[in-house]
Amino acid sequence: MAKEMNNRQAYFNYAIEQKLEAGIVLLGTEVKSIREGKVSFNDAFCLFDRHELWVRGLYIAEYNLGTTNNHIAVHDRKLLLHKRELSKLEAKIKERGYSIVPLKVFFTDKQMVKVEIGLGRGKKEHDKRQTIKERDSRKEIKQYLLR
Repeated sequence: MAKEMNNRQAYFNYAIEQKLEAGIVLLGTEVKSIREGKVSFNDAFCLFDRHELWVRGLYIAEYNLGTTNNHIAVHDRKLLLHKRELSKLEAKIKERGYSIVPLKVFFTDKQMVKVEIGLGRGKKEHDKRQTIKERDSRKEIKQYLLR
């Protein structure tokens, strides 16, 4: 079974304040490609359209053994959340600086595909530099302890 696929770039570009698990509407060949781990988060983001949450730019490679009914690699996919959660997120998005980004795609115990989304504020350049410094110092400490 494939491991979960993480969006490491989202943690670098955004200060994630809240995380939610959402279902996603997929085709059969998309699920098979996710099982093989062929997912890319480059340029992926979430947006609201008519009070529904959609993920745009999520790349799921075409399934190798798919027939003519194979899926399109990049298209808008609907995220499934409760109305109460959607209304809270939509209210937060209207505030300046907040974005919703997909953080990871994974399978549940019941073999259902879920997407973890995060509500976050974009980091400034100096915040990103601070993140790099912290990551490097953790790496140095780990290397020192392993000696």
